[in-house]
Amino acid sequence: MSSPTGPASGLPVRMPRPRQPGRHRRPEPLAAPEGAPALVLAVPGTPAAATRSLAEEVVSIARSELPGLDARIGYLDGDDSRFPTLQAVLTHAAEERSARYEQAKAAGMDVKEPDGPVAVVVPLLAGPDSALLRRIRQAVMDSRIAADLTDVLGPHPLLAEALHVRLSEAGLARADRARLFAVTTAADGIILGAVGGEEAVQAAGITGMLLAARLAVPVMAAALDQDGSIASIADQLRSSGSQQLALAPYLIGPEIDPAVIEEAAREAGCSAAEPLGPYPAIGKLVLAKYTTALGIAPQQAQGAPVR
Repeated sequence: MSSPTGPASGLPVRMPRPRQPGRHRRPEPLAAPEGAPALVLAVPGTPAAATRSLAEEVVSIARSELPGLDARIGYLDGDDSRFPTLQAVLTHAAEERSARYEQAKAAGMDVKEPDGPVAVVVPLLAGPDSALLRRIRQAVMDSRIAADLTDVLGPHPLLAEALHVRLSEAGLARADRARLFAVTTAADGIILGAVGGEEAVQAAGITGMLLAARLAVPVMAAALDQDGSIASIADQLRSSGSQQLALAPYLIGPEIDPAVIEEAAREAGCSAAEPLGPYPAIGKLVLAKYTTALGIAPQQAQGAPVR
């Protein structure tokens, strides 16, 4: 038992650690606000075990960055059994929110009726794809649930970092141990393969400029879903002096059949890296889209500086 002046038995008292003053103090940890909308990851492509594993890892990264986050996965081409559709996930989130409110009211708690969006829908897309975004928007409308739909994840410096890592993992670019800056590269020309038409190619080109600055080699974007586009860009790079080319898929993974990437690399006569997949930056960018939609501000997702 202790007294106002200290511990009665001589036992140490654990005192709270004072906050470090000044601009270098650690930021207060951010948690999801109580009653915040769910983050619903909209996953394109044909559902499969590998797709589910990828999506679960992405939302796991987001949850680790924002404790208390209600993160869910909805599949654009789901079957509402093993792979719930985006529409079903939104409906379920709304039903759960209403049920929590009714339970709190029944328990005599002074609670405010929930308002505002039930969910924030984040497309699992590196770049714009008007056809897929139209379908995601339609699924949100068909659910008749109040939900905000964010933009796609790129362009962003973190995606350039992720592309660099995937190229280095495939032996197509060398990186040093500190901050992944290129020392030498196995490829002297990079083709960024995007899906979603001309708009997607232009957006990929912005991230391509950041990647070119990291690798100090030419980077050009082309459409994976357009016949001959990758091979045409390969010819342009070779005519400008590049001889050892590499294909870097500018996509998360589920958006396109992997065979399309293999065929494009074969036609271009080059090797290909893996898609971005569940690289940690993907989860952070998904969370950044969510927090921006809510107007809360975690530490901004930033890529390593380029020099």
